[in-house]
Amino acid sequence: MGGSQVNRALVRLYFEVKDELRDPVAAWAKLTANSEVYRRARGGRRVPLDDGTAAELTAAAIVHTAAEYGPDRVAALATSPLAGLVAALGGAVLTEQPAAPWQMLGPGFRGPEPDDWPGAAYVMLWGEHNRLIRTPGAPWVIAGRYKGQKVVAIGPHPTRLSDETLVVRPGTDGALAMAMGHVLLKEFVLERPAFAEHALDHTDLPFLVRLRELGGAWVAGCGIGRRADRLSLYGGPRGESVEVLLPRFDDGPGVLRRGVPVRRYGDLLVTTVFDLLLAVYGVPREGLPGCWPAGYEDRAEPYTPAWQEPLTGVPAARAVKVARELGATAERTGGRCVIVPGRLETSHADTAYRAMLALLVLTGCGRGWAQEGAGDEVPLVPYLCLHALGEDGANVGRLCWPLADGVLSGRTGRSVLVEAVRDGLPMAPSPRVLALPRPICPVPPDLDLLIGPDDGCDVALPEAGLVADAVAKLAVGRVEPAPARAQDPPVPEPMRLMVDHAWMHEYGEALPTYRPPGPGLPVKPTHLVPYMPLVPFRP
Repeated sequence: MGGSQVNRALVRLYFEVKDELRDPVAAWAKLTANSEVYRRARGGRRVPLDDGTAAELTAAAIVHTAAEYGPDRVAALATSPLAGLVAALGGAVLTEQPAAPWQMLGPGFRGPEPDDWPGAAYVMLWGEHNRLIRTPGAPWVIAGRYKGQKVVAIGPHPTRLSDETLVVRPGTDGALAMAMGHVLLKEFVLERPAFAEHALDHTDLPFLVRLRELGGAWVAGCGIGRRADRLSLYGGPRGESVEVLLPRFDDGPGVLRRGVPVRRYGDLLVTTVFDLLLAVYGVPREGLPGCWPAGYEDRAEPYTPAWQEPLTGVPAARAVKVARELGATAERTGGRCVIVPGRLETSHADTAYRAMLALLVLTGCGRGWAQEGAGDEVPLVPYLCLHALGEDGANVGRLCWPLADGVLSGRTGRSVLVEAVRDGLPMAPSPRVLALPRPICPVPPDLDLLIGPDDGCDVALPEAGLVADAVAKLAVGRVEPAPARAQDPPVPEPMRLMVDHAWMHEYGEALPTYRPPGPGLPVKPTHLVPYMPLVPFRP
């Protein structure tokens, strides 16, 4: 007997059928014809089984499912040892990574590999993983420090891997990122154009955004697919400006009133993404209407360094110092700064990730997000919720900002997720076989085999190599390997500070904002917004 553990009811039934048919795949086909028998026993006692037999059972389930229902009904989390095997069969490789890199840096984004980190000049370890010294990436961080790079850790716990640590309160990472963005915009973009050429050629900052009138003021709408010849309309020949209403989530359901320069584009009133961004971050310019911060020391107006201090616990001076170091290093090294993101365990983590990514976009460090992008993978969290929210009647409209149009008012999570699929969000069908490296809840319906470490799983993951060998043997004549996909050359597209989708505007999150941790749905539809380019981009 080996180290594998298998549900007792499942292994008993499997041996009964296999002794009769002698073919593992045929045995699994007959067994799953009445799979409710052992599904009811899921979560019951697991018994030891030798690794070879456990691998054979797992392989039989994979091969039968791929042959009978299609390979996309076999799924594995990207961090599971079986992910490579599932991908080779054409199955669904699932990911829990946020959609923010995909939305802001483009589809198929791939960040630097860990062995590229030593070549960076400035590394920010940002998130819960910071305190773990023996993580897989730790040797690369240490190697970079020997080369003289500076490592700053940001998270709820100190770490021995960094030169400097900013200990933030859980759930407030986005507030710190917004304050740092305030400093970067003021000192490195507005006061002196350190990254102006990069912003014009490689971001959506010069793109024009439609404004719509609402209650005597104006609200940002969608992009019109055109760009201005400069970042800002400020100081134009006619000098027009209007007051826009912007979301504020740190002080209840409030709004910010700040001015932006505008011009007429046909029948539309437009401004640029850059002008809106300055208004959101609260970087003042003379002559514009609205309520603006008096300086870095203003605690009343978001998103100043002093404003974030009581929220995060990070002194304002340290937030300014780290932001200046990031900007100066990026300017001097041509963008060799990296953020290594960890897990942000809040219901609004997607907003925090966008605020962190904005720091890289503004400083020309577009390849500095050291986390694999979404690419063609399938987001696991929305996939699970699509099946789990069937009976959930919660109103997702309550997460919208006060001036939303009410598109999501009264809608359930399931209806919004179904709409996301209809709009083209990649999402796998309900799996018949699912491999996960950790426990999950809830378990998707119609699942024949759940492979994972939890006692609620059917099979503890056998050695991946044994499963691959068994699949290769049993798949002959039954399943064809997935054809290799052609690698199209990357199309240059602008990195985006404004994620342009109706749902984003409904939530008041088209631009980086700060939402404090608190009650809310585990997954908001803003996680699901696919990246949609405004226009073909030609730098």
